[in-house]
Amino acid sequence: MSNANFQALPGFRDFYPDEFAVRAHIVRTWREVARRYGFQEYDGPPLEPLELYTEKSGPEIVQQLYNFTDRGGRDVAMRPEMTPTLARMAAARAGGLRKPIKWFSIPQLFRYERQQRGRLREHFQLNLDIVGEEDPAADAELLAAAIDMLRAFGLTEQDFVARVSDRGLLRALLLHAGVPEDRLILVYNIVDKLEREGREGVGARLRKEAEMGDDAVERTLDVFRHTDFDAVRAAYGDTEGVAPEIERMAQTFGQLRAMGLTDYVRFDLSIVRGLAYYTGIVFELFDVRGELRAICGGGRYDNLLAQVGGVQLPALGFGMGDVVLTELLRDRGLLPETRHTLDWYVIPVTPEQRPQVLALVHRLRDGGASVDYALKHQGVGKQFKNASALGARRTVIIGPEDVAEGVGVVKDMESGQESRVPLAEIGRP
Repeated sequence: MSNANFQALPGFRDFYPDEFAVRAHIVRTWREVARRYGFQEYDGPPLEPLELYTEKSGPEIVQQLYNFTDRGGRDVAMRPEMTPTLARMAAARAGGLRKPIKWFSIPQLFRYERQQRGRLREHFQLNLDIVGEEDPAADAELLAAAIDMLRAFGLTEQDFVARVSDRGLLRALLLHAGVPEDRLILVYNIVDKLEREGREGVGARLRKEAEMGDDAVERTLDVFRHTDFDAVRAAYGDTEGVAPEIERMAQTFGQLRAMGLTDYVRFDLSIVRGLAYYTGIVFELFDVRGELRAICGGGRYDNLLAQVGGVQLPALGFGMGDVVLTELLRDRGLLPETRHTLDWYVIPVTPEQRPQVLALVHRLRDGGASVDYALKHQGVGKQFKNASALGARRTVIIGPEDVAEGVGVVKDMESGQESRVPLAEIGRP
């Protein structure tokens, strides 16, 4: 017989009742805010063709995946993200779906990555997407939903900030600075590290990896000197090719202002997001203390449905994982109370009262109450201890005399008050 002490795999979690209660609270809140915004829930398979991810992100993503060849000879992968599945599903029925499509999903995702605070090899993630609308109103709607997701947990502008940029605007600015169009994706990936590596480090990489001259590097880095939207508009508002992108972003910010959310938003051109498929607004939500990884990230990806499903539809979306969010809520003391509670615990004095106990338990449960009792007979004192340990708000004691009179002794466990109540009336309003 094996004596192996099996444990969860590295980067994977067991959810004991307390941990599951936190996860359930997060999922419940996500669903409620999505409902308020008029989104519909969907899901897809946890196993997809490997090509679905390499088509979107390139072959280099394979090293981050849990992938294998199945018994049918198909190369498959556990889903590392939900956007390709959404694109596949939306493209398959694009002609019959009312636009804009507003869908959300809460999948479990898998990536073989190095573990660190806020990053595991599996996590649950809220995905919220709008498909079929190119107007800046959709950009504002999506960002507002992301902000309100966090506000619903009790977080305020003192706790988090949405850092917002736009790939269309950044593209226009970098082309104006002299970045060759065929090197834009490479430059995006380099300047995405600006906060981490600094101006000097990024400048060196632009010279070496993007083969840019000193003047082009300086003009590129100068783009990121502007720390607010008004400064960018003042510097480039009349520049050919840049002005339309500035106007689009101005419309988005104007709508967020009308919603009363500008205290949560900061314009930041250094938010690039390395994924190549983004075409417009991009954003990430961070804790204001800068102690955690991004809580949420997303943006506009107008060409992905054509790439994955052959249907040209504008789209945008974001993902918000449970791991970083849980860390933030714990740091701010906003995790829910996870102590188990019951509405009722029913106690027979002797085994002979079990039929009456079972009848009452089942009636209370049919009425929607949470009810428990001892599965095998125990002394009254031990049953009271069980009731207290399970967080019962009230108990019902049924003894031989109570059965004869058709009553039960109802005890409020907090106040200790007791009253004799007819069995038929216990639990009734």
